[in-house]
Amino acid sequence: MLKDKVQSQPFQFKQFTINQDCCSMKIGTDGVLLGAWANTENSSKVLDIGTGTGVIAIMLAQRTDGAQIVAVEIDEEACKQAQENMEASPWKERLSAVNLPIQDFVRQSSDKFDLIVSNPPFFSGGTFSENQDRNNVRHTVKLPNGDLLNAARNLLSKGGKFCVILPYIEGLRFKESAQRYNLYCTKMTEVKSKEGKPIERLLLQFEHEQKPLVNDSLTIQHEARHDYTKEYIELTGSFYLNM
Repeated sequence: MLKDKVQSQPFQFKQFTINQDCCSMKIGTDGVLLGAWANTENSSKVLDIGTGTGVIAIMLAQRTDGAQIVAVEIDEEACKQAQENMEASPWKERLSAVNLPIQDFVRQSSDKFDLIVSNPPFFSGGTFSENQDRNNVRHTVKLPNGDLLNAARNLLSKGGKFCVILPYIEGLRFKESAQRYNLYCTKMTEVKSKEGKPIERLLLQFEHEQKPLVNDSLTIQHEARHDYTKEYIELTGSFYLNM
């Protein structure tokens, strides 16, 4: 359930459609979870780092009334498709895609963002596939954790929130590394695909100010396939077409 889907056909949500044939990474549960989970309260400026298809940015536009949302994407073709998806959405006036590495965006931007989100690459080792675009997304080659954390530290507003989703072990490491950038985990949701299964993902929220950690959990479905839990339906039901 938590693995990326491999189809290239458009993905239909309740209020918008995502075309994904030009993007290496397709719509998957991770991105939808992050887009539904991230705290949008008091967010007038939002940044999505590594937007891919633009799905998280568009979800955040749906969840906010007037927030201006900027989505940064290093891959030119993916960025074009993200922009097209944004233009076709009901919130096109509040969405924009920028074709830049986040390292360059940090140097050029004078803005501060109330919410920063990222579904970042997480394989820091292992065998590289023949699909180089997929490698760029999945391996921490062009977006090392240090660069992502540095971007968040410099672009996050004083009371802002930085939210990511990562596999369990990588998430724990990221949480520890973040402290070196004076970013402190204030909320952590442990995600399981089914009850009794190990924790597969961590949804993590960071802030400049150190606060007591709010720690909770989310199980996606019961034993039967597509038999989703009440909590998962409450979180994502505004987006998925058949939920």
